[in-house]
Amino acid sequence: MSDLRNFLSLIKKNRELKTVKKKVSTKYEIAAITAKADGGNAILFENIKESKFRLVSNLVGTRGRFARAVGAKESQIHDRVFSSIKNAKKPRCISSGKFMENKSRNLSLLPIVTHFAKESGPFITSSIIYATNPDTGSQNSSFHRLMPIDKTHFSVRMVEGRDLHRCFIDAKKHGDDLKVAISVGVHPAISIAGAYQADWGKNEIDIANTLLGGKLTLTKCPYSGMKVPSSSEIVMEGRILKDKTHKEWMVEMLQTYDHKRFQPVFELENMYYRNNPIFHDILSGFSEHRLLMGMPIEAKLNGKMKKEFSQTRKISMTNGGCNWLHAVIQIKKKAQADPKKIIKKAFAIHRSLKQVTIVDDDIDPNDPVAVEYAMATRFQANKDLIILKKVRGSSLDPSSDQKKLLTAKMGIDATKPFDKKPEGFKIAKIPKFDKVSLKDYFK
Repeated sequence: MSDLRNFLSLIKKNRELKTVKKKVSTKYEIAAITAKADGGNAILFENIKESKFRLVSNLVGTRGRFARAVGAKESQIHDRVFSSIKNAKKPRCISSGKFMENKSRNLSLLPIVTHFAKESGPFITSSIIYATNPDTGSQNSSFHRLMPIDKTHFSVRMVEGRDLHRCFIDAKKHGDDLKVAISVGVHPAISIAGAYQADWGKNEIDIANTLLGGKLTLTKCPYSGMKVPSSSEIVMEGRILKDKTHKEWMVEMLQTYDHKRFQPVFELENMYYRNNPIFHDILSGFSEHRLLMGMPIEAKLNGKMKKEFSQTRKISMTNGGCNWLHAVIQIKKKAQADPKKIIKKAFAIHRSLKQVTIVDDDIDPNDPVAVEYAMATRFQANKDLIILKKVRGSSLDPSSDQKKLLTAKMGIDATKPFDKKPEGFKIAKIPKFDKVSLKDYFK
């Protein structure tokens, strides 16, 4: 099934969902509990001080739950996501969505969480905005954080040049507000697709439909005309105003504060929500946020790199690099020049990458100790290091030139050199190691 409630039932059966019945506050308390559980169970809060809605957090905060969300084994996430991107198919539409059970014009009903000290306010962090592409007439779906201003207005965080911003600028040039719809509380496969930056004119919701085995249905919103997932918990529709802005600032996925920005303002026309609705909150800079952003890119890198370089075995966007800035690429090296070619291509595919490390196929790219071991024993800085200066990087990196978005990048070839005896790099093994269990000996 393609809704949030079905996914919660699934992970509850797997004992990956904890329920909090104690009354909790949206001001810092929910964020603190979620942070404590980071990398562990999803959490369903059933008794919220400021709202009658329920709230779920840390929904896909592990690779295991991410895999379940896309209907794959953990080892097959990349193939599943990359295949769905390539073979995306449109979902069918139905006349009435479950989200239409209730209607309001009061945004204060929502349990919007205040996460961090010194942020400009509480934020909706799981919201997906749907807008019409002005060039193709197709629909675009993308993640954007929303900060409440009053009962009918939000500020909308947009990144300049990305798809929603392009739609907004086009409407503004024509003297129009941009009609949009917003969903909160959807099956995580929809969130995963929404976090992916598809090519201009492609609709990320088609990727979600393919991830869900073609079972996703959409319903047309009466005011905006946008088609949103029929089983969404909460849907808001309205317009992004062409002539109003509001100042805000927030914590980004590196757990650092972004600078203050004047952002466009969304004005609510109507809010719809299911009976006993479930709000979804994503804690910025923690596991769920980083996996939602980083895993689709990891899948894209794996798919494209394997297609161009048959030597590629596995690529990991590292936890220490916030699943965004650093990658480790495992290869079966065929020629001494392979690592440097692969490094340059990886930087070209995902330009936010700041560091790429190449390791041999006997090194687990997900094991930071193993990767550091490869650097310690197989890397020589005078010949195995690539430095790129003054190139486009991530706007999230506070150490970069934030005005020009320029940074320095580093590629590390930590593979075994061909001009050395291979015996010197073999890792010693103990026979029967995998068959020995300490509990058989220590009683």
